[in-house]
Amino acid sequence: MRNCKRFLAALLASMMMFSLAACEGSGSEEKEPAAETAGSAESEDAGNEKAEVKSMDAAELQKIEDDKDKKEECLVIDVRSEEEYKEGHVKFAINMPIDTFADNLASIEEWKDKAVITVCNSGKKSGEAADILVENGFSDVTNAEGVADGGYNLVTWGNIRADELQEAGDAGDIAIVDLRDAADYEAGHFKNAINADPEKMEDAQGELPSDKGAKIITHCYSGNKSAVAAQALVDMGYTNVYNCLDGAKEVEYNFAE
Repeated sequence: MRNCKRFLAALLASMMMFSLAACEGSGSEEKEPAAETAGSAESEDAGNEKAEVKSMDAAELQKIEDDKDKKEECLVIDVRSEEEYKEGHVKFAINMPIDTFADNLASIEEWKDKAVITVCNSGKKSGEAADILVENGFSDVTNAEGVADGGYNLVTWGNIRADELQEAGDAGDIAIVDLRDAADYEAGHFKNAINADPEKMEDAQGELPSDKGAKIITHCYSGNKSAVAAQALVDMGYTNVYNCLDGAKEVEYNFAE
């Protein structure tokens, strides 16, 4: 009888140990999916991490603007008002006023994974614009030193993008100066476009508008020769001159003639 009681006690103890082991094993299995979910969340957060806005002094930006190759690698945006922009801005900067900046991001969508530099008078408004860019997924954003304190070599002719040049070319009611080689001009050009040498703009005087306030757009292969021509037109007294940054080697324009 005593042996029987000992046997039953041992059997009961074994059953209790088995039950506890089963419970512990079941608990560890339930924890694995939770750990996996946490890992997925961390991965998702890392994928949505915003870029950090960098800073740049005037000397560095001016060096980029003066280099015909490096200036192609970034988009400079002046976020001041149109009036301030026209008074003088960084050489190859386009104008996107801060008041409507967030509403016009679609126009620069192709620069989302490229270098974008913002600039204004003091760095404050351009800082706001830089924050808007990173909030919207732009990955390489720099806020440059302000125009008021930077000592930039400012210009008064404006800069436009390909869509605005194409629109003007289709309309045919704005003077366009084509600075490409004569052979390429003859092969196809915009309506009412004249062909000129950027170093001899005075020779084209007879074909240019007599009204010094008339809008004139210059364009070439890369935006470099046309920038030279734009400055020459300003020196000749024209006050409403725009250079197209997107050259014919980068964009396939629809020429009418």
